[in-house]
Amino acid sequence: MNGGQDLGGMHGFGPVRPEPGEPVFHADWERRTFALTVAAGATGAWNIDESRHARESLPPADYLRASYYEIWFLALCSLLKSRGLIGSDELADGRLRHPPRAVPAPLRAAEVDLKLARGWPADRPAPDAAPPRYAAGDRVRTRVGAPATHTRLPRYAVGRAGVIERCVGRHVFPDSNASGRGEDPQWMYSVRFDARTLWGADTTAASVTMSCWEPYLERDA
Repeated sequence: MNGGQDLGGMHGFGPVRPEPGEPVFHADWERRTFALTVAAGATGAWNIDESRHARESLPPADYLRASYYEIWFLALCSLLKSRGLIGSDELADGRLRHPPRAVPAPLRAAEVDLKLARGWPADRPAPDAAPPRYAAGDRVRTRVGAPATHTRLPRYAVGRAGVIERCVGRHVFPDSNASGRGEDPQWMYSVRFDARTLWGADTTAASVTMSCWEPYLERDA
């Protein structure tokens, strides 16, 4: 999504400064927010791409002001409300005021470790699918566009030329999955970009490799 959350390569936000020995959670409410988000997502009321899109859809001022897990919490509230799983009045005071609604697959405590260990794979092999359009060594360019929904192509890589390193199989297409149009599996590639084509001659990086779905790409003339 071409919005305020797509900050890669933008000036004015300062350097990324890793915190030595940084804990996974800085406060108990962050731990609870993570647990609630995972538990709610595991029910099947929405998919992971819709969850990411909810975070990206926050008003830019709220997104930039909020901390990492505040963004998760605000997005979770939005998803719960949009699915009719919580009312604004319940969210305001934390009290149950409406009959609970059924969800597709409740996550039970005894299942947590197993489901987290197994994960939710996004690869979708299909022997009868059309073959991949590109092969290792092909020169490609990312398509220019400003999608209104979720996308995994960062803004700094739009319209840039790169080289296919390898095809990594068919995977759920996030752009479709985030907007309720189904998984629409597409071929995905590792694409290497010269860092200078992304950020200019002053960059200190040599190259960047990112995962690109086939609809993001076209052959570079």
